[in-house]
Amino acid sequence: MGVSDAPAIALRGVVKRFGPITAVAGLDLEVPPGICLGLLGPNGAGKSTTMRMLTAQAIADEGSIEVLGWKLPAESKQARAEMGVVPQLDNLDVELTCRQILTVFARLYRVEPAERPAAVQRALQIANLTERAETRVDLLSGGMRRRLLIARGLVHRPRLVLLDEPTVGLDPQIRQELWSLIGALRAEGTTVLMSTHYIEEAERLADTVCVMARGLIVARGRPAELVREHAGAQTHEVYGPPARLEELRAQGERAGWAMRRSGPALAIMHAERHDGLLPEGVRRAATLEDAFVALTGEEIE
Repeated sequence: MGVSDAPAIALRGVVKRFGPITAVAGLDLEVPPGICLGLLGPNGAGKSTTMRMLTAQAIADEGSIEVLGWKLPAESKQARAEMGVVPQLDNLDVELTCRQILTVFARLYRVEPAERPAAVQRALQIANLTERAETRVDLLSGGMRRRLLIARGLVHRPRLVLLDEPTVGLDPQIRQELWSLIGALRAEGTTVLMSTHYIEEAERLADTVCVMARGLIVARGRPAELVREHAGAQTHEVYGPPARLEELRAQGERAGWAMRRSGPALAIMHAERHDGLLPEGVRRAATLEDAFVALTGEEIE
C-alpha cells in the first residue's frame, strides 16, 4: 500500500469502557484520505467517545488506533499537529477577538511566524468572519461562534478535520450555513470525519456513512446504498388512531413486514415488495431515516 493510499484513520478492535459500561465494543473503522465520512448514530452509540479516542483525550482499553500514520496514544502529539478538531461544546475564550483566537492557535499549531497573518486571514475568510475579525467572542451569535470553532481547527491547513456534532443545537438556517462551509472542505479534498445524529446532515455531506449503535458499526455505505439495502425503494405510511396502528403492527409482524413508527403513522418499508397487500395509506420514497431506524431500532437508550 502506497503512502497516498494509506487510510487517514484506522481503528481495529477498539474497546473503551467506563466502569461497567462499554461505550465502544470492538470498533473497526477505516477512513480513506480525501473523503467526508459521516459517523451517524443515536445518542449513546459511542460516537463522541470514538472522537475523543482519536484525539487521545480518551485512551482505548483494547485495540489499535492510527491517525495519519501515527500510532495513538504514543504518537498523539504528532497526529494532533496534522489534524483540526472542532469539538461539540463551545470552548472559545470569550474575552478574545476572532483574530486573537486564531493567532493564538496558529502559534500553538506551529505555523511559521511569517505565515501566521496570512493563515489567520485565510481562516477568517473560510468561516466568513472577515468583517468580525476584531469582534470579541462574547458579542458573536451562536452561528458565528460555531464558524469560529471551525476556523480555529483549520488555521494550520490540517490534512484531517474531526467534526463532533458540528451543528448540534443550532437553528436550521445556521445549520445550512455551516453545511456550506463543511461542503467546501469536502470539495477541497480535506479528509473529514463528522459525527452527527442529524440524518439529513449525514445524507447531505457525507460520501460514506457509517451507522453506529451500541459501540459498533452496524452498516457502512453511500447514503443511497444504505437506503436501498435496508429500507427499499418505497415506504408506505398508514395513518390512524394508536389502537389501529398497533393492530396493523401485529398484522405486519405476522406477515413479516419491516416497520417503524413515524410520528402519527406506521411506516412499512420495502413497500414495493407488497403491492396490493398493504392497507390504504400514502406511498413515498424511502429515506436514510427509514434505513437508520431499521438498523438501530426505535427505542431510545
